[in-house]
Amino acid sequence: MFHRQARAACAGAVAVGALVLASLQGTAAAHPTAADPAVDTAAATLAVDAAQPELLRAMERDLGLTRTQAERRLVNEAEAGAAAAVLRQKLGGSFAGAWVSGAESGTLTVATSRTSDRAAIRAAGAEAEAVPHTLGELDRAKGALDRAAGRHGSTAVPVWYVDVRANTVVVRAADTAAAEALITASGADRDRIRVEATAEQPRPLYDIRGGDAYYMGSGGRCSVGFAVTRGTQQGFATAGHCGRAGTSTSGYNRVSQGSFQASTFPGRDTAWVLTNSQWTATPYVKGAGGANVQVTGSVQQPVGASVCRSGSTTGWHCGTIQQHNTSVTYPEGTITGVTRTSVCAEPGDSGGSYISGSQAQGVTSGGSGDCRTGGTTYHQPINPLLQGYGLTLRTTTDPGPGDPPDEPGGTWAAGTVYAAGAQVTYGGATYRCIQGHQAQSGWEPPNVPALWQRL
Repeated sequence: MFHRQARAACAGAVAVGALVLASLQGTAAAHPTAADPAVDTAAATLAVDAAQPELLRAMERDLGLTRTQAERRLVNEAEAGAAAAVLRQKLGGSFAGAWVSGAESGTLTVATSRTSDRAAIRAAGAEAEAVPHTLGELDRAKGALDRAAGRHGSTAVPVWYVDVRANTVVVRAADTAAAEALITASGADRDRIRVEATAEQPRPLYDIRGGDAYYMGSGGRCSVGFAVTRGTQQGFATAGHCGRAGTSTSGYNRVSQGSFQASTFPGRDTAWVLTNSQWTATPYVKGAGGANVQVTGSVQQPVGASVCRSGSTTGWHCGTIQQHNTSVTYPEGTITGVTRTSVCAEPGDSGGSYISGSQAQGVTSGGSGDCRTGGTTYHQPINPLLQGYGLTLRTTTDPGPGDPPDEPGGTWAAGTVYAAGAQVTYGGATYRCIQGHQAQSGWEPPNVPALWQRL
């Protein structure tokens, strides 16, 4: 019953969120294929109609939505992410970021430093905003701060990030003098940076299915991120601060589970655990009441999109993506490239799953506040973690990875993590990736114009 209702809601919401269809259908029409027309929408590609009732109920509770609004929001966010990706490719160096807004994420805004781009943005169904700085300029300014933090970092300056909505790099500091010292040491253009006062004190959230508890060595508890495979091996992705390579783990039931194979912290906050034969990787995250929420992919969602988190201390909570490309200084050091969200978390939730619809987003790193009064949390994006350790996200219930299907020739390969802008060949044609993701069977470039653009 739910799946049928969700499909009906999706059909209606695509009409509301038609901002992506002009660009995607134009691409498909230029290069027709025999693929099922249903895969021509981003919502179909990202399996939005597979959203579980538990996820929708959490969105209703935490974001103040009705069930219909929650369903439409997921569709609009999928379509907006694809539309923003197409426009980013089209605008090139003048692109200055994109975000969604509204209770149903029904408005996509794309910023540009070139006023002549506004007509193309509006033609794609998005709102256009002219700004002074490109996203590339802001990213470079933040990169300079990241490098300076290695020499001059301080917990008095706990967070900095690129805020595309404000077209600036925001430095949040308990001590403005320390913030100014970091900016001066970085050599970044001061006109691109804004300092904000904060009392935030992020810390790592210390103390197989995403969100389940696991225990490290002789003590300490974290949460499973996402089930993964590496060849015939099975395990899970989690946070690096939870354990070092060689640290043994036991599961939520205190049964021997496995050990950390690799771990990075600080700098990044990534790790993966190899489990023993008693544990089987599943494509699920633990939702409200222990229900399974299926993971079907790893397409990163835009700023403003809804996102939910599963952890072994506080369970299932939702919020929104505030900023990508954030840096956070914990007492142990600085980590870069995390995503800032409005989802609450508490000690023991570290390593747990962030998911938007059915798309894996990342593993919980740390944050401030709690789930009684609210807070801010940060997650390590999943795609760089998968790529760094050569892991494959589990998205099916098959007992093993199996052999890849025969392909019609080309460089595209299932299991590879592709960043936006990457180019591959498939079936004699060349394609450009427009949304970062880990490729999987069924997501071959001709089938998913929301992810690949034929050149």
